[in-house]
Amino acid sequence: MENWLADARQSYDTVARSYADFVRGYPDGQIYSLSTFALFADLVNAAGGGPVADIGCGPGHVTAHLRGLGLDAFGVDLSPGMIDLARGEHPGVRFEVGSMTALDLENDSLGGIVAWYSTIHVPDEELGTAFAQFHRVLRPGAPLLLGFHAGEGSNLKTEGYGGHPMKIYVHRRTPAQVGARLEQAGFAVEAHTLWLDDRHPAGIVVARRPAT
Repeated sequence: MENWLADARQSYDTVARSYADFVRGYPDGQIYSLSTFALFADLVNAAGGGPVADIGCGPGHVTAHLRGLGLDAFGVDLSPGMIDLARGEHPGVRFEVGSMTALDLENDSLGGIVAWYSTIHVPDEELGTAFAQFHRVLRPGAPLLLGFHAGEGSNLKTEGYGGHPMKIYVHRRTPAQVGARLEQAGFAVEAHTLWLDDRHPAGIVVARRPAT
């Protein structure tokens, strides 16, 4: 997995258009996702607002939804192909190419972070690096929302959206495991849960960079 970043970038560049078609319309009609994003927006506003980063934003569908909730949201993704699509589909919204393991953002600059199914490709040995970056760029007191495939183990995905080739690992973790890793990175975990949708178990964790 030593080249996981390059593999992830190339894989999502390859499937970018098909993936954008796959997620088009999300999260409309997804009551648990809609409720979770609404809760996150309330947490951001209660903590004083500010810019919100959608890390691993893909074609920008979640970023756009967060902006519809009144948040000053922008997107960051490893894949230039995804960023090109996001900019085209959501003109006027800020989207940047970047890696969650080395965010090009100032310390204490964000009022919130969403990483919605984007940490699933981060290997265990790099997860702490990503969480340390999240902690660094969040303001004290600001919330973090993670969504991910829940479970145990990893599998190599070799074919993706639209039947295009991919080379990317999908890592499944329990909410308790993710919460423990966040606490190691200095976060206070406020809630975690598990729900079942029509495809896979979904894990959700809400955490916060402590105010003091």
